[in-house]
Amino acid sequence: MYKPYLLLCCFFLSTLAVHAGDTLRYTLSDCRQQALSNSATARLQEEEILVAKYNRQAAMAAMFPRVSVNAGYTWNSRKPHLLADQMTFSQGTAYASQDGNPSFSWSDNSWFGTWMSTFSGTVLEQPIQDLASRTGNVVANAYQRAYDMLTLDLQHVFVAQVGVVQPIYVGGRLIQLYNISKSAEKIANIRAEGKHDDMIFKVDEAYWRMVSVAHKKALADQYHALLVQLEQDVQEAVNEGLATKSDLLKVATKRGEADVKKLQAENGLTLSRMALAQICGLPLGEPFTVDDSDLETNTLPADRLDASSYVDRRSEMQLFEEIEKIAKSSAKLAAAGLQPNIIASANYIYSNPNAENGFSSKWDGKGYFSAGVVVNVPIAHADDILRYKAAKHAAKVATLKAEETRELLTLQTTQANQKLMEAQQKIAMARMNKNNAEEVLRMARESYDAGMITASDLMMAQTQWLSAASELVDAQVEAKTKETELKKYLREL
Repeated sequence: MYKPYLLLCCFFLSTLAVHAGDTLRYTLSDCRQQALSNSATARLQEEEILVAKYNRQAAMAAMFPRVSVNAGYTWNSRKPHLLADQMTFSQGTAYASQDGNPSFSWSDNSWFGTWMSTFSGTVLEQPIQDLASRTGNVVANAYQRAYDMLTLDLQHVFVAQVGVVQPIYVGGRLIQLYNISKSAEKIANIRAEGKHDDMIFKVDEAYWRMVSVAHKKALADQYHALLVQLEQDVQEAVNEGLATKSDLLKVATKRGEADVKKLQAENGLTLSRMALAQICGLPLGEPFTVDDSDLETNTLPADRLDASSYVDRRSEMQLFEEIEKIAKSSAKLAAAGLQPNIIASANYIYSNPNAENGFSSKWDGKGYFSAGVVVNVPIAHADDILRYKAAKHAAKVATLKAEETRELLTLQTTQANQKLMEAQQKIAMARMNKNNAEEVLRMARESYDAGMITASDLMMAQTQWLSAASELVDAQVEAKTKETELKKYLREL
């Protein structure tokens, strides 16, 4: 009854073994995509592009009205009084009290003071005093009421304001700031494209380096197999007395060197695989192979490439063009400091207490509107004039640097085109040398089997074949790298 389960387990284990033996295989396009998706630099460039984008939008928004709402509350421990606590008149002095108990004192030179001194000791003294007291109370109460009315209730102050500010003319400053921010956004995009091309070029270099090492490892394995076979043949010849032990030692020494080269090729393949994995963001210990089917395919450029027609497409050239635009806009921005500025504003203000009808602390006020225009005309601003002159020369410097860069990029593109053509010629020569070396190796093997040459002659032919095959791989990888470099300069990646 356990037999079906045993068969199922065996099938499952065999499936795991097959999948464990599978090795991932990446194409050049796969490696590029992995590197771009896992690159921290790419994410950084995306954030810088967003920063530049929002700065450009902010510069555009600065041209439109700015609306703001403000509100405030203030608590004061004391109320301000517009009248003094006491006021001296020609007839006397009035005293106001915060607790509502006013008083008034007549002076000696007043009417009542003169009357009381004149009628002192008579029957009219008391009536005059009573009349002076009543009249003083009337004056004191009147002053108290005036004192209270002119006491401002500012213990709780509320203020609210809605305002609109619109720049009408500021010397072109806002337009130039927008142009600068727009160029800054283009620079961020250009730099992101340049980083993108740099990443692709870096991946291609590591990819073809791994292809080169993988091919050389295969050559080292073939060379090692040839020497192992030759060592066996020489051993048989020594046993039969047809060769000497010296010949066997020479072959064994050469085979030992082949063992070292084979180990070096294996280590080199491991390191190149890890280098490519690191660039692509893959696990360093993950085994994988790369597709080398395109190694034989190369795009041969035209013999006479018009490099100047491609210079304007270069990211470096576009970068300098935007820098030149920024420098020119900066000069105009400096000139804006010498132009008049006109700014309009409108406000609605509500406060409590309000002065709409007297001075009331009731919430029945309607607030008020205000509008105005501010004009500023610079007359003598020597610093702005000097800054404008400096900005003009900075713009000329940017123009000259752009012209110089154009010449250097044209020379660089032409050199890359020539190097690619040279690499193609190397491939043709290396392929011919490899074919000749293979023919020499075949003839040497036949001659050795016929006893016409020694083992040393055969090993020399094998070494020449290995050298020629390695040179062909180097030429092919160099051509692929130069092709990528030229495409990078032509913005065709």
